[in-house]
Amino acid sequence: MQCFWVYLISNRSHTLYVGMTGDLIRRVRQHKERMYPNGFTARYVFDRLVYFEPHPTKKSAAAREREIKGWLRARKIALVQDQNPKWLDLTPSYTKGLRPD
Repeated sequence: MQCFWVYLISNRSHTLYVGMTGDLIRRVRQHKERMYPNGFTARYVFDRLVYFEPHPTKKSAAAREREIKGWLRARKIALVQDQNPKWLDLTPSYTKGLRPD
């Protein structure tokens, strides 16, 4: 079953980027490796996954992404801090359970 993800990544300045993907591991790796050097996340060194949530369909994930993008910054920060108050990079804990052995 396909799963889609809405995610927020950040940098050391706590600038936020909201995205959506069908492959969270690959997409976060692209951000961390600055695969698109002229992109916003590469220019501002977004290197930590600070929030993510699963969605059963691409449509529901896209709707949630648009919803979060429409929020004021304070509400996005509250979303992150509710689940991740120290703004830790969640990539190691997330990928550990999903990588094939």
